[in-house]
Amino acid sequence: MPMARPLVRLLALFLVLFFAGCGGGKPGKPLKLGDQAPAFTARDLAGQTISLAAWQGKPVILRFWSTDCKYCRADTPIFNSYFDKYQARGLQVVYISRNPDEKTVRDFVADLDIRFPVVIDSRGELAALYHVKVDPQTIIINPEQKIVAAILGGVSEAELQRLLGAYL
Repeated sequence: MPMARPLVRLLALFLVLFFAGCGGGKPGKPLKLGDQAPAFTARDLAGQTISLAAWQGKPVILRFWSTDCKYCRADTPIFNSYFDKYQARGLQVVYISRNPDEKTVRDFVADLDIRFPVVIDSRGELAALYHVKVDPQTIIINPEQKIVAAILGGVSEAELQRLLGAYL
C-alpha cells in the first residue's frame, strides 16, 4: 500500500488542475461538432487582418498551440506540408498562440518555417470564443463554416486528409 498514497495524490492533483481549467472564458454553450464556427477577426504577425468570414467556401484549420509544446513542434511540419499541398485549392491554416511573448512566438515560427498566418491571442479571446482550454487543439472548419472536428494533441497528415479530403 505504500504506492497507493502517491497515486492518490497524483490523481487529486490531476482533478484539481482539470477542474481549474474548466472555468473562465466566455459563458455560454460549449461548441459541438456541426455548430457554426464563431466568427472572428484578428491581426497576424505580418500585420495582416484575417477574418473567418473572408474564408467562406474554404476549409479552415485553426491550431491553438504553445511554443513549449512538444506535439506542436513535432507536427508543425505536417501542417506546413499540408498547407503547401492544398493552399491553391483554398485551404486556410491559422496558428493561434496564447504566448504573449512575441519574440518567442516569432522564433518558433522562424525555426519551423511556418508559412501561414500566426496570431498571438495573449488575452485568450479566440481561445475563449472556441472554448479551448488546453493546447494543442486543432479545430477543423468546413467550407460552410461548420465545425467538423476538434482534435486535442498531435495531428497526422492522414487525419487531416480524412477530415478535409472531401473539401480539397
